[in-house]
Amino acid sequence: MNDVYEVRMHGRAGQGAKSGAQLLAEAAFLEGKYIQSFPEYGSERRGAPTVAYTKIAERVLRSHEPVLNPDAVLVLDFGIMRSIPVAVGLGQDGILIVNTKVCSSEIKQLAGFDGPTYGVDATGISLELLDMDTPNVPMLGALVKLTGVVKMESLESVLREYFLSKIGAEKVQKNVTMLHRGFDEVSA
Repeated sequence: MNDVYEVRMHGRAGQGAKSGAQLLAEAAFLEGKYIQSFPEYGSERRGAPTVAYTKIAERVLRSHEPVLNPDAVLVLDFGIMRSIPVAVGLGQDGILIVNTKVCSSEIKQLAGFDGPTYGVDATGISLELLDMDTPNVPMLGALVKLTGVVKMESLESVLREYFLSKIGAEKVQKNVTMLHRGFDEVSA
């Protein structure tokens, strides 16, 4: 891992960018890393564009600036790429993961990014398992497969701890299944 591994998540309010960034950070914390995770909002209403950041490091993080040069960008809502330059600051050695059924040249063109680009049908997975458009967890599974930034076991543990009292054991298990499906189904 670089000195600081930085992830930026773009989505719409209600899709879980904020909680996804927090889950990733908590998983890294379990592994002994230093972390930061914070959202950035415009208007706080369901469906409004949001962005959330996660920073993971082997040392104390002193800067609380937004992630301008991410190592990975996760796009939870494909349509947002038509109005927001999601790949700004993403270097050619970074990766772009988009919530889409088909990862195509159109995605690269929309994002303005020629580097490694991957797709996973995170919305389809979450609708199938939870009957909700919450693509954050399958997207995290894809990120783990492609980067190894945290261990799958760490994310599972955090999911169970974070959600058990809020949504119950059955829905927690569905979230763990979504995590694994994102891992298994991400493709170039």
